[in-house]
Amino acid sequence: MGGCLKWLWAHRNYLIIFIIPLLLLPLPLVIKTPEAKCGFVIILMSLYWCTECMPLAVTALLPVILFPAMGIMVSEEVCVQYLKDSNMLFIGGLLVAIAVESWELHRRIALRVLLLVGVRPALNTASTAMMLPIAQAVLQQLSDTEARADEQELSQSVHDNLAFQTDLVMDQKVSLQDLKKDEAMETEVVDSFSEQKTRAREEKYLQLSKGLSLSVCYAASIGGTATLTGTTPNLILKGQVDELFPDNKDIINFASWFGFAFPNMLCMLVFSWMWLQFMFLGFNLKKSFGCGAKNAGDREAYQVMCEEYKKLGRMSFAEAAVLIIFILLVLLWFTREPGFIPGWATVLFNMDKQYVTDGTVAIFMSTLFFIIPSRLPSASCLRHSDAVDGDDSSRNGCEGESMKAPSTLLNWQVVHEKMPWNIILLLGGGFALARGSEKSGLSLWLGQSLAPLQQVPPFVICLLLCLLVGTFTECSSNSATTTLFLPILASMATAIHLNPLYVMLPCTICASMAFMLPVATPPNAIAFSYGKLKVMDMAKAGLGLNAIGVIMINIAINTWGTAMFHLDVFPSWANVTVTTP
Repeated sequence: MGGCLKWLWAHRNYLIIFIIPLLLLPLPLVIKTPEAKCGFVIILMSLYWCTECMPLAVTALLPVILFPAMGIMVSEEVCVQYLKDSNMLFIGGLLVAIAVESWELHRRIALRVLLLVGVRPALNTASTAMMLPIAQAVLQQLSDTEARADEQELSQSVHDNLAFQTDLVMDQKVSLQDLKKDEAMETEVVDSFSEQKTRAREEKYLQLSKGLSLSVCYAASIGGTATLTGTTPNLILKGQVDELFPDNKDIINFASWFGFAFPNMLCMLVFSWMWLQFMFLGFNLKKSFGCGAKNAGDREAYQVMCEEYKKLGRMSFAEAAVLIIFILLVLLWFTREPGFIPGWATVLFNMDKQYVTDGTVAIFMSTLFFIIPSRLPSASCLRHSDAVDGDDSSRNGCEGESMKAPSTLLNWQVVHEKMPWNIILLLGGGFALARGSEKSGLSLWLGQSLAPLQQVPPFVICLLLCLLVGTFTECSSNSATTTLFLPILASMATAIHLNPLYVMLPCTICASMAFMLPVATPPNAIAFSYGKLKVMDMAKAGLGLNAIGVIMINIAINTWGTAMFHLDVFPSWANVTVTTP
């Protein structure tokens, strides 16, 4: 029996792939409507995504097969969904990230932040999230220094006590035999005390290591919500809004998203730090933020970071070029359509139509990585290479450097290896599902079925949906979660005449708040393997953060979010009519 169960478990993916479609097949066979056929595809892909019986990207390609085969959409219309403007924005943003990583600019920035913040654990928890190996080196240095200080203190205490007792013997107040007994007892006490201090120190730094490791995955998840390109669910939202509501006038762009999400991200970081501080370090403000002279441990730990920074050397031309391109890209994104004044794109290109988007800007700036050289040619070698008469030996010394063209900031081999092509297909699969739901009439049917929710206060609907999405994303990919939920939320919102962004925005951010399980996100898994964490450590810390996240997002959407996007009004662009075939 045990062997049979092991065999079934080992072959579970094959069983899921073949059994689930057979169980769902009665739906399109009995209810022969486009809505039922589209529902079959969505449920099948949902279960495949949740179980990961096939790669997520391969599951995302199923609409290319099933929609034409079931008569929902023609193949050409399905395939177009896989490379839309949002995909271009995603690709451009990733090219910038690859360039930054290739030239280790992120490492230089992270170390500089650490050097500015200092070595107090309470102060550098968030900043060290970018550089966990260096943080671990700092912790090790602090632990070693504290151990040496304890040994010196103990040795000095024993030495002073021994000198005092020797004086008593010399004064004949204590016999030599009594002195030896006292020394034996003192040795036992010293050993016991030393062992206790060692255990206490190890436990202290174990807790600190856990806190820092969790700060890695939590900072990655929270920080990604601040920008439109920071995490995949954000781009899925933009793509779904543009697909489902084509007249939305680019309401979700880089600037508008940043204006809403960045304050929420800052609040989440503060509360996350407070929660991790409370759980793993205690909330002793005087100890954590104490002023005054730095002790030896602080100085030595700071020296570790200084040495790591020196290893990077001076900033190269390539690093400077990548940094400038990155800054220009962000400035162009912010000023393209700021909202309160006409942006440069409106003045120059978008007078009557959205010709230039954030994706256009991203691709234009990332193309520069394949044009700009990674270093400038040496002026001295150029002079030598141009000389007709001169010292042949000096000319030959520079010939190799001057005649060989430098590589560009990026080459396609690096991009091919580091670009997550599977996410691009996953985005396209989500857009294809949304388009299929609209064409088949499934979106309209879902919206009408959820119409009774109109009697429920909007803030209650938003809170319940955030809890639902936040729970679902703990055991499923955040990209798959948003892909599945956003079309349903859009249909529900239009059916009850609620601004679709009122539920779509907070649920998208909640999909990135997967804090409880190691399998929830790749950063969680990395931190779990690195930081001596137990599942219960992550579950306890994550449960509190999940609750904080849902509360903060609902506060944000009902305050500045409502003011920014006019969420208390049902917009004209959301009043769409779906024609069923």
